Amino acid sequence: MSTFNQSRQNFIRLLFLLAFLVLLVRLFFLQLTSKQYDILALDNAVSKNVIFPDRGIIFDRKGRSILENTLTYDLMINPTQLKGIDTAGLCKILNIDREEFRERVVAAILRNGRYRPSVFESSLPIELFVQLQENIFRFDPGFFLQERPIRSYPYKAAAHILGYVGEVDSNILKKTNYYYQIGDYMGLSGLERFYENILMGQRGVRYLLKDNKNRIVGPYEKGTFDSVAIAGRNLTTYIDIDVQVLAERLLKNKLGAIVAIEPQTGGIIAMASGPTYDPNLLAGSLRRSNFSSMLRDTARPLFNRAIKGQYPPGSTIKPMGALIALDEGVITPEYGISCNGAYFGCRRPIRCTHETPGHASNLRLALANSCNSYFSHIYRLAVDNPRLDGTTNGYLKWKNYMNSFGMGVRLGVDLPSEDRGLIADTSFYNRLYNRYWNSCTNVFLGIGQGEMQATPLQMANMMCIIANKGYYYTPHFVSSIEEETSRDTILHPYQVKHQVTSIPGSIYDIVQLGMQDVIESGTGRVARIEGIAVAGKTGTAENYGIIQGRREKLKDHSWFVCFAPRENPKIAVAVIVENAGFGATWAGPMAGLIMEKYLKDTLSVERWKEVERIESQEIILPIVKYKRNRLDSLRRSKND
Repeated sequence: MSTFNQSRQNFIRLLFLLAFLVLLVRLFFLQLTSKQYDILALDNAVSKNVIFPDRGIIFDRKGRSILENTLTYDLMINPTQLKGIDTAGLCKILNIDREEFRERVVAAILRNGRYRPSVFESSLPIELFVQLQENIFRFDPGFFLQERPIRSYPYKAAAHILGYVGEVDSNILKKTNYYYQIGDYMGLSGLERFYENILMGQRGVRYLLKDNKNRIVGPYEKGTFDSVAIAGRNLTTYIDIDVQVLAERLLKNKLGAIVAIEPQTGGIIAMASGPTYDPNLLAGSLRRSNFSSMLRDTARPLFNRAIKGQYPPGSTIKPMGALIALDEGVITPEYGISCNGAYFGCRRPIRCTHETPGHASNLRLALANSCNSYFSHIYRLAVDNPRLDGTTNGYLKWKNYMNSFGMGVRLGVDLPSEDRGLIADTSFYNRLYNRYWNSCTNVFLGIGQGEMQATPLQMANMMCIIANKGYYYTPHFVSSIEEETSRDTILHPYQVKHQVTSIPGSIYDIVQLGMQDVIESGTGRVARIEGIAVAGKTGTAENYGIIQGRREKLKDHSWFVCFAPRENPKIAVAVIVENAGFGATWAGPMAGLIMEKYLKDTLSVERWKEVERIESQEIILPIVKYKRNRLDSLRRSKND
């Protein structure tokens, strides 16, 4: 044999040996280190059924469940096991065509992989579930029905408070921890989101053994690897669901908000935003279509105006102006001015709604009659206080007072997405007026207009501070967590008492008496409650909007803030009704009804008639009507 042939044989032998070694190494890794084929084999032999836990229940202050759990079913898909099923029959039951069927299958594979079950149709209506249950054998093993608890709302109320749950998607998975999987549901807004870790519970798993024809034959390994679902923990809140339902009735066909807080704890008794919606609409099979419809509604029913709506507070800020001026020593309770229908101390006159000089002859009368001249003037006295060395320092001191009372800052309520309102900084005026400004530049702040915005929650909290004579607890809903442990620190910030300023109690007494005069003899008599001393303040805030490209003056916003009883306050309330005129016209009566229902736990027949009168009144901003009409016109032209 030639040397050449021998060398070639050795090369071929070496090549075969090398290939054998590569195969051997690969086989070693597949058998001993890689779990991929183990998983695939296990998926073929074992069915993994997820058991979704019941989410925790939320109770009101009297122990009534304001949301509950009920059962629904999802149609699940196994993408690798679709061969031989009656596709046409399934499409007919689901009322979809083959193209949509294929799109859903592809989406399921992209979302959760080829070998894992995914949701094909969620929250099946009862009629559809019955049809599928009777015919599921025709679609097995590619499809199966899976039980899942969903929320139900027996009172059909508190949608903005409770929030809603929804299926997690890839974006949520990137932001949250490893616990969630595609197909899981989590809280997406409201208390559901804020207390997700408490309410969520822990999913369970049941493994079932399949035969060679893919039929379930029993538990896998006698259930050794199964785990039970652990229900989420319950929450008890300060909410009085009866007061909450009443607040939502009063805001029917209106834009606005009502907030009621227990001053001594910071517990929120009710928080309503108008318009609202039935939370059951976002819990069932029509959740997506209902959500899309609400997003298109120009009245913005998904928008929580109680914590996100920002409005000029108008005259409701005047008790704060009185506190500041008294504490700074620039006025006494007996201080008065002559009011002839307007304040003429600056370049632009600031009009009053009264012309009787005696209406501003002292602080209590000025509060009772909401004299613009008086509070414009004492704002300037506080900001121009000679002890503070200049208007800039005086304004900073005034701003610090406002911030300490929760104005222009986030309070920290246990809901996502709270807004902070606005109290402009000196830098704002320096930029706008090139550093040349004085107390006349922003004198409108003294009557709650100008560069000032507040949320209804902030105004209710301000009432708590005045009621408590200088302290508050951060407003919050949840009073206790079931089986609370040392690791549940989420409630700790709400147990801290905030002392806002060193204003003495005697000054608060003076302002409280003036606010009681508002109710008994002044602009807020519509909120009187028989046998109970109420302290309050009306407010009328100017309102502008863009209609057909033009900035137009609209009807004023109606404000009312109050607390009761004055001597031992149990409830503080803030009400705003957009585009409703004077504070005493709509907001005042609403606040009176809310306080009376909570304090007396009932309303008389005559008072229920007042509820019905207010409920029946439609007050919608012209700008909303314009947008709605515009949208309807576009839809009609599109259909034509």
